[in-house]
Amino acid sequence: MSTFRVNVNPDLLKWARRRADLSVNSLRKKFPKYLEWENGETKPTFKQLENFAKKTYTPFGILLFSNPPNEPIPIPDFRTVRDEQIGNPSGNLLDTIDLCERRQDWYREYARVVGEDRCDFVGTESQHSKPEETAEKIRCYLGLDLERQKNASSWSDAMRNLVDLVEEVGVLVMVSGVVGSNSHRRLNPDEFRGFVLEDSYAPLIFINGADSKAAQIFTLAHELTHLWLGESALSNERPDVLSSQSVERWCNQVAVELLMPRMEVMEEFRKFENLSEEVQRLAKCFKVSNLVVLRRLFDSGLVTTDEYWRSVEYELSKSQEVKRASGGNFYRTLTARTGKRFAIALVSDTLEGNTLYLEAFRLLGISKTKTFLKLAEHLEIL
Repeated sequence: MSTFRVNVNPDLLKWARRRADLSVNSLRKKFPKYLEWENGETKPTFKQLENFAKKTYTPFGILLFSNPPNEPIPIPDFRTVRDEQIGNPSGNLLDTIDLCERRQDWYREYARVVGEDRCDFVGTESQHSKPEETAEKIRCYLGLDLERQKNASSWSDAMRNLVDLVEEVGVLVMVSGVVGSNSHRRLNPDEFRGFVLEDSYAPLIFINGADSKAAQIFTLAHELTHLWLGESALSNERPDVLSSQSVERWCNQVAVELLMPRMEVMEEFRKFENLSEEVQRLAKCFKVSNLVVLRRLFDSGLVTTDEYWRSVEYELSKSQEVKRASGGNFYRTLTARTGKRFAIALVSDTLEGNTLYLEAFRLLGISKTKTFLKLAEHLEIL
């Protein structure tokens, strides 16, 4: 069997490689003749094709198709680069959406069984609403205390505070920089920063944890605004980009106002300070990114167009490398990836005998009972 060569379409190999966001050179380290396969000069053995499928996280059967399949994104895609739609989604993105949809399906049924109320805020606003008024409604509904946000010791603490408030009103919030619990499948912030799955019983927001904490805070506010519109969406919006899509422009305006109310910024802004230093001070004050500050200042008429674009170019030229903590608490990380609200419900329901352990393991991304029980202890269920 190992010497049997498979007549695989080279286009399928290219499709799988690109879907996994892998380069030819990276694959040649494991498959020295990979370039020959892709060029159609030779064929892989059955075993080699199996290993290639595992390496690219591709279902083996698809590699036996005549042509690459079409994989549409199952939610509205608002991602653009220079106002042009982004091309084919990666397998990492598609698998992450699929996992979140399965978690949402489980929680929706759970919420109905235990008698949870619908989230009455979903779909209560429209693009015709004034961004300032919508931001104030969201702030009041969440009970968002801006002074508490400003007094947070770090962007991480500010993010945790905001996530807790959003989960308290019934939204499932999941923050992860990898697919499920697979640390080898890192998510790319350049492909997407987050998405939201609209539902009145189980609204779900996913934040790309590979992004910076300051960027995550803005993404959470942006996706939350989509829930108030009552729609699912996939986004990679930056606050400095004036999107051609009206819905994204409106959501950005609401998100910026939610995090940095115009009137507070007008009072806080020090006009005669060095602009770069003032941007950093305001970012630290409001626990947002420098780009959010610049957008707020520009929209408020506090900086000129030239100052704005010059500052944006400077910010984008700086290193965008995200600092990732080494090690850390495994169970805290797992809870963040699945969302605390979801994890508590699933673990409790499983311990009560209503959900099978195998199903719980699948949704949590774990494989051992010992890990499950320690998670229950971490969540203070046991």
